Amino acid sequence: MSQPWSYRDGVNSDTSLSLIGFDVEATDGKIGSVDEESNAVGDSYLVVDTGFWIFGKKVVLPASTVTEVDPQNKKVFLARTKEEIKNAPEFDEATYTDPGYREQVGDYYGRDPNLP
Repeated sequence: MSQPWSYRDGVNSDTSLSLIGFDVEATDGKIGSVDEESNAVGDSYLVVDTGFWIFGKKVVLPASTVTEVDPQNKKVFLARTKEEIKNAPEFDEATYTDPGYREQVGDYYGRDPNLP
């Protein structure tokens, strides 16, 4: 996964569709809903509000983690487990758009989840 901030081929090709408010499903269940999104080329991501699941925490998910968007049911499906998302770099409202933080998140999600 060399481009963590780009959608996979065939996923979310309709960038005019807002995903805000869509439910977000990890491979093992719902993790929250989309609070914010960016569809900038090479810099696409979702900010997901996890609600009570991680005590109101938000997480940044690079576009490459999305495997499917279901506009009819308003759901976004991810290629990551709840545990992987929970262990991602901490979200900080003040710094989540900074290059250093984005590099951390990109590195975290860009590595093969099957490797240690």
